[in-house]
Amino acid sequence: MPFNFRDSLNLARKLTLRRAWNAVKVLSSYYLSKYSGKAIQWGVPISISVEPTTSCNLRCPECPSGLRAFTRPTGMLQSNFFRNTIDQLYKELFYLVFYFQGEPYLNPAFLEMVKYASDKGIYTATSTNAHYLTEANARKTVESGLDRLIISIDGTTQEVYQQYRVGGKLDKVLEGARNIVQAKKTLGSSKPFVVFQFLVVKPNEHQLEEAGQLAKQIGVDALWLKTAQVYDYANDPNQLIPANEKYSRYKKDKDGNYAFKNQLLNHCWRAWHATVITWDGLVVPCCFDKDAQHRLGDLKKASFHEIWQDPTYQKFRSGLLKSRANIDICANCSEGTRVWG
Repeated sequence: MPFNFRDSLNLARKLTLRRAWNAVKVLSSYYLSKYSGKAIQWGVPISISVEPTTSCNLRCPECPSGLRAFTRPTGMLQSNFFRNTIDQLYKELFYLVFYFQGEPYLNPAFLEMVKYASDKGIYTATSTNAHYLTEANARKTVESGLDRLIISIDGTTQEVYQQYRVGGKLDKVLEGARNIVQAKKTLGSSKPFVVFQFLVVKPNEHQLEEAGQLAKQIGVDALWLKTAQVYDYANDPNQLIPANEKYSRYKKDKDGNYAFKNQLLNHCWRAWHATVITWDGLVVPCCFDKDAQHRLGDLKKASFHEIWQDPTYQKFRSGLLKSRANIDICANCSEGTRVWG
């Protein structure tokens, strides 16, 4: 992600000696595993994503939540379960993302949980479609101590925006963004760091400059351009892959067919330093396992530390070191952001 001094300084302030030592252990075990070919895991995650809900108000074409395509149940993360999980991890945990699938603000207890984590000194972030950022919610968001708020804005006109954000209203997004900017001013807070995230797809790639102008006009802190994951990229049925390969995860081969840009290397930093917890307590390896097919543990049945060192998790890490291409969620894995201007 692009560097910002103020946001980075805020992040650095969350570091404690205990968290720093844990990070050293995790990093050391990752490199030792990478070069030895044997899965070794020291420490506990530096970063965790928790899922406030699988529910969503939009129907985005490449999102299982939007398409209502999950085989797993839809539900809401419960506060007591969340607090119990954080109590197990907060002394080492550095970074907490309140997002996996769904729209976080649909969970009535969402900002209460953000505050609980913030009060533990953890850097907190979330991603939203901003349709629920009313004046009241914007104020509560600032008061919760949230450190970073990513607002998805994938078009600068309603006509373009709705082609990906199906069912969404751009004026609601912009109203929500203005509310959070105003709430920060009213409360005299530098947080959250507010980002407009622009998912670059074919229908909107001509609006990148306009997106930058809109970000400045609204007064958000940054604009991030993100490449889109397309599940069936060989056929691209929704016509989402942009013409400009700079903003695409895919490129055309000599036969004119789309292929993955990057080579899949047999290691993955995420499997050592981060993990994802679904709303109902399942532990899955990363955000690419959207339907929780690779279930590495269940926090309703075991503690996080037991799951993190369990043979099931170690077997998954070993599989990454042998052949990422043979793991379905890894085969279409690539992420990238670019800063506007």
